[in-house]
Amino acid sequence: MSDTVLEARNLTCTFMISAGAFRGRRPLHAVNGVDLTVARGEVLALVGESGCGKTTLAKIFLGLQEPSGGTVRLNGQPLSALARLDRARFVQPIFQDPYSSLNPRKTIGEIIALPLRVQGAPNPASWRSQVEDIMALVGLRPQLHDSYPNQLSGGQRQRVAIARALINKPGLVICDEPTSALDVSVQSQILNLLQDLRRDLNLTYIVISHNLAVVEHIATRVAVMYLGRIVEEADTETLFARPRHPYTAALLESVLTPDPSLGIPNTQLGATFPNPVDPPSGCAFHPRCRRATAVCAERAPRPVSLTDGTVACHLYD
Repeated sequence: MSDTVLEARNLTCTFMISAGAFRGRRPLHAVNGVDLTVARGEVLALVGESGCGKTTLAKIFLGLQEPSGGTVRLNGQPLSALARLDRARFVQPIFQDPYSSLNPRKTIGEIIALPLRVQGAPNPASWRSQVEDIMALVGLRPQLHDSYPNQLSGGQRQRVAIARALINKPGLVICDEPTSALDVSVQSQILNLLQDLRRDLNLTYIVISHNLAVVEHIATRVAVMYLGRIVEEADTETLFARPRHPYTAALLESVLTPDPSLGIPNTQLGATFPNPVDPPSGCAFHPRCRRATAVCAERAPRPVSLTDGTVACHLYD
């Protein structure tokens, strides 16, 4: 069995969108030349501002969005060559909002058992016991089997979503902001549950999050995205201790602290995100970068391999 669960090479995804009345349609490069490798058993976090391409990338891995170019391999096989059911058995999502991702007309048992039925799991007589086993694993009482989602708390609903994703033992789980819709008091419980399940079931995660505290807690490696590109990638400890790319450093500086005397952090990024339909020339980050030089406006940086990661920045090339 390969140690690489997912491999993406020169992955692109372009949407043609309206540029306004009488101006026709223009390309929006949501994913623009992404190279990514996810090893078995690790937790890769994708971070970046809204609109940087994280969710589009996740949809491509799930087979919900066709890429415009490049290749994706799941467990050594081309994504395009896998049948829909084979893809679904191997990679499963945990969505952001447990209030809208569960069918309110189905019982908890029916929701968790749905992948068994859809993916044609053998021995239907055993499905009930499989559902009860996974419910116990994620911390749901067996009495909730015949309850409905509106009878559960937010944390319980997210546990149902996790159980549904894991019922067929996938090799890769994509978590899209798995705690952002939950109360702070419940977030840590769900994060610890995900960590325990990863250890017990040998899972591999891709976690999309804006919350850098969540990323630092759960991720083993972090990829930072900006306007469709990965600008820095490193293991979590290295990235949080020594961010290389100026954008990564600005993201870390934006984190609020409990000390009121420090006030609101000023990242000097400004309030406006660049227009992805009309991105800046050269390095897309240079108009907001405190360390930009003349070459940054002229030429896009290439990814530079370092001893403990990669960074796409002229300062290191």
